[in-house]
Amino acid sequence: MLKDQRQQFEMPRDICYLNCAYMAPRLRSVSEAGRLAFEASRTPWQLTAADFFRVPEQLRGSFARLIGATDDDIALVPSVSYAMAVAGANLSLTSQDEILILAEQFPSNVYPWQRLAQEHGARIQTVTRPDNSDWTTAVLAALGERTRIAALPQAHWTDGTRLDLVRIGERCRELNCALVLDLTQSLGALPFAIADVRPDFMVAAAYKWLLGPYGVSYLYVAPQHQHGRPLEEPWLARAGSENFSALVDYQPRYRDGARRFDAGEHTGFLLLPMALAALRQILAWQPERIASRLAQLTGKIADHSAALGFTVTQSSWRSPHMLGLRFPLTPPQAFIAALRQAGVYVSVRGNCIRVAPHLHNDGEDLQRFFAVITRFAP
Repeated sequence: MLKDQRQQFEMPRDICYLNCAYMAPRLRSVSEAGRLAFEASRTPWQLTAADFFRVPEQLRGSFARLIGATDDDIALVPSVSYAMAVAGANLSLTSQDEILILAEQFPSNVYPWQRLAQEHGARIQTVTRPDNSDWTTAVLAALGERTRIAALPQAHWTDGTRLDLVRIGERCRELNCALVLDLTQSLGALPFAIADVRPDFMVAAAYKWLLGPYGVSYLYVAPQHQHGRPLEEPWLARAGSENFSALVDYQPRYRDGARRFDAGEHTGFLLLPMALAALRQILAWQPERIASRLAQLTGKIADHSAALGFTVTQSSWRSPHMLGLRFPLTPPQAFIAALRQAGVYVSVRGNCIRVAPHLHNDGEDLQRFFAVITRFAP
């Protein structure tokens, strides 16, 4: 079992940060990687052609290890919305088809599908929030013969309620329905294996549970889609681009696998070394062990909060890494102000207080949080 790793983070003792679902706290190793990358940027005359590929390929390989994929399956993109646009551009849709999403799903996994549906005259089907938090059963009931794309998360971003993507993936394959996943709010803190779920496309932004910088995202593309059309035509994506002296010998062929979907200037000389340091730490800790440690923290939070009268997600569908505490109505402003005054940071999403700890949190943090919510119990 992992113990708290507060010493690995740049986290002041007087701050109780329970908001990794908003943006990850910074690992010291990630800051150091960023510092070294910035120092290296002062001497561009030392930059070689190999430097354009070395860290991106290391990053591609580290992410592939995390999900059980191959290096060839991974593209480096700037955002979830970019990845969803790639998926939409490479999936067929007609006016008779439906795209399935969840109610209150994060906008980056909604707006691209709204546009695609409008362009093809297709229909968006929204699964309403189930009273018992069982999104899986609700999604399985909503999937049908007309569902052509299911665009889903692993954990709902507002409160961490979890979906069983293995069962959903099986049903999608039975229906010949593409499965497109945004795992930004789970990957790194929840185990995930490509072989078990078999999505068509999957993306995760680096800056939350993968503990990396803002502006880096990882796109998995299943082998059957790797000969598709990229959104851009960056020169780095073409075969032979490692040879800078022959770049004007224009190549019709792309580099292997999903690399054709890499965004332009994906090399990111400052950001990618930071993202790589973060992934290496996640791999060293292991998502299974991270999840076990976070489940201890969220379990204590859930028990204490329920005893105070807050509505807490049922444990059978609660993710180990975050949970929602619901007020009957919108949380009072005095409560939000009291949290901030005590140096306690969470997110408010509707009538839900989203609590999202990580390995920097310990018992002292929980006691500070409990001291505030006790004063405002429903």
